Amino acid sequence: MKFKEYIKNWLAKLSNQKSDGYVQLKTKIYLRFILIAVGSICITTLLYKMLWYNRAGDFIVTMLISLFGWGYEDAYWFYHNTFRANADLIWFATIGLASLICFLVFCRWFMRFFQAIDQGIEALLQEKAAIGLPPELLPLERKLNLVRQTLLQRDLASREAEQRKNDLVMYLAHDLKTPLTSIIGYLSLLTEAEDMPAKQRRQYISITLNKAQRLEQLIDEFFEITRYNLQEQELSRETINLNYLLVQLTDEFYPLLQAHGNTISMQAPEDLNIYVDPDKMARVFNNILKNAIAYSYPNTEIIIKAAATDNGLEISFLNKGQTIRPQKLKSIFEKFFRLDSARASNTGGAGLGLAIAQEIIHLHGGEITAASENELTSFCVSLPRECLAANA
Repeated sequence: MKFKEYIKNWLAKLSNQKSDGYVQLKTKIYLRFILIAVGSICITTLLYKMLWYNRAGDFIVTMLISLFGWGYEDAYWFYHNTFRANADLIWFATIGLASLICFLVFCRWFMRFFQAIDQGIEALLQEKAAIGLPPELLPLERKLNLVRQTLLQRDLASREAEQRKNDLVMYLAHDLKTPLTSIIGYLSLLTEAEDMPAKQRRQYISITLNKAQRLEQLIDEFFEITRYNLQEQELSRETINLNYLLVQLTDEFYPLLQAHGNTISMQAPEDLNIYVDPDKMARVFNNILKNAIAYSYPNTEIIIKAAATDNGLEISFLNKGQTIRPQKLKSIFEKFFRLDSARASNTGGAGLGLAIAQEIIHLHGGEITAASENELTSFCVSLPRECLAANA
């Protein structure tokens, strides 16, 4: 019974060793160490059999007579008192010397692994191609290549961040300079033309006011995204009726809807209550709805759907418009991203609305996604169950 238990434990231990990534290296070290130990013993035994055990005494006495001209008795006496009397010590020293030589050979063999690791780290620092190590160090090779890949990804992310920073400066200059140039231009005209007709003066003042309001809106958007990035936002949750919130937002967009000829179809339960920060959630729906109106075809319907699910809550905004290409769809929630048509428009935002919306949804523990196919674009807001009010 004990034997079976021993075999079972041995097999379990062997299985654990196989799962160890360095089992090949360990096996080679054990075998090399055993080989060196056996080699050391064999060499010492061979020397003993060949030299000391048979003819070592005669050889030493003969050498002493030849080198120093001693007589046989003097040479034999020196050999007996120096070598024969200290035979054990001499052979222990011989065994130690043989073991030391074998150990140095082992160290030289083992050091090649450290040299390979050093070369791998050097290749990692110099950002060379994939790192290759001996087969015994395959797990370390994988980890170094993983570190290399991670560093490359971080370097790419750093460059992208630098590019976004440069884009920020460019967009800031572009978006702020355009209305500011108009304001300065119209104010200069009003100042220089003192006899300007009253109707034209009122028109210029109105345009200047619109441009100033546009400038204020852009500055507010820049401050808003900076606030979301640099500060820890706190949610002031309240229980509100989702249907009422959406209807209120659509009423605010009535003039813009009329201008585009769009209509809104609401498909949300009237008794669906949510537990969210109402101001921030209104900002989310406002930004998504503004985007839907801006990119929808004229005289088309915008559909808003809301429903409780097993995982929480889903609110979708669907509009018919030009299909957004996948490459641009991936970047639609990035800061300062705008489609070309929006960039050319005087009413286009700074490209921060959807980025801010994503930040707010993440603060609520949810996700926001976008899809566009067959001229149908949809934005879906998914909120966790904690965002559903208790009485929903």
